[in-house]
Amino acid sequence: MLKSYFYKHFLFQTFKILTLNSKKSAKLPLMRIDKFLNVVNITKRRAIAEDMCKSGIVSINGIVVKPSKDVKVADIISLKFNDKIDTYKVLALPVLKNIPKTMQSEFVQKL
Repeated sequence: MLKSYFYKHFLFQTFKILTLNSKKSAKLPLMRIDKFLNVVNITKRRAIAEDMCKSGIVSINGIVVKPSKDVKVADIISLKFNDKIDTYKVLALPVLKNIPKTMQSEFVQKL
């Protein structure tokens, strides 16, 4: 009888942990803008992307952002240089640390 009590308690705790984890994973995936610009090969280094954000060059959906701002799918990222504006639409967020330049079109679309 004691074994069955511990077994039931173990199953209950396991079920409780699984349901809590599934609720947490239901959130939208997010990634910092400076990391996103680096991973999808828009900038060569994350430090450059961070400096661009601090200088006011990067905006998301028309709002100038800090490097810690999170990017979501379907956001519009604008990079305002002296003579031109590059605009990108976020199609997906990468899960890998680095992606090949040939796969850039799967994550961003240049507008």
